[in-house]
Amino acid sequence: MNLHPINAGQFKLDGGAMFGVVPKSLWQRTNPADANNMIDLTARCLLIEDGDKLILIDNGMGNKQSDKFFGYYHPWGDFTLDKSLKERGFHKDDITDVFMTHLHFDHCGGSIQWNKDKTGYETAFKNAYFWSNKNHWQWATQPNRRERASFLTENILPMEESGQLKFTSIPERDILNNSELGFDILFVDGHTEKQMLPMIQYKGKTIVFMADLLPTVGHLPLPYVMGYDTRPLLTLDEKEKFLNLAAKKEYYLFLEHDAHNQIITVKNTEKGVRLKSIHTAEEIFN
Repeated sequence: MNLHPINAGQFKLDGGAMFGVVPKSLWQRTNPADANNMIDLTARCLLIEDGDKLILIDNGMGNKQSDKFFGYYHPWGDFTLDKSLKERGFHKDDITDVFMTHLHFDHCGGSIQWNKDKTGYETAFKNAYFWSNKNHWQWATQPNRRERASFLTENILPMEESGQLKFTSIPERDILNNSELGFDILFVDGHTEKQMLPMIQYKGKTIVFMADLLPTVGHLPLPYVMGYDTRPLLTLDEKEKFLNLAAKKEYYLFLEHDAHNQIITVKNTEKGVRLKSIHTAEEIFN
């Protein structure tokens, strides 16, 4: 097995929205804002090369939306999904499976593209299956009013229409062991219904793809919960349970949205679970 970090693009979001009820005087210590109160974020995906499978976890916003749409998210830098795959020696046609932690547009927008003949939407990974779960799929296709703007029909329905959509099993408890894709999956419900966090065994280490349970290093303190979360009190409980386990088991946490820190480990302190060490993906994966 080989692991590759794939940067699908960089963007900015309002720091207040990213940290909920936490005052700016606190969160700006780790996530400094610009003059418009926007903080640096990224769409860091993970590519798993395992035998005859090439699995991509999440895929960023994509590039099919209008300039007006992208203007809300202040793109910066020159990373793209295609460019990052090419730098690793791959093409989208090589991908066998696209695993989506959840169906918010910044995690699955790259799944679908406007075709080159400009006649409609099509899957961007023509040889891949797209993996979600039934509970989250229903949540996304019949969205509540709070999340409706995050679940874009053009990102979601073409996967089903293509016949390439598959669903993982849903566990009786929090963790699905040895899923269909060969890794464990932690299910969490605070951010959105049945978000899935891959837990990958790699060279004696456990790598956890954190998605939106822990967007950045700055979100380590328990009350630092995004304003986007549908059930923030549940997120707080899920974070506490997971971070205590991560400190005990010495997990490596792969951060999807932290523009400046790729992988971290954590430790228990008198103030709770805090940062232990910061690593590059190359350091951990090689």
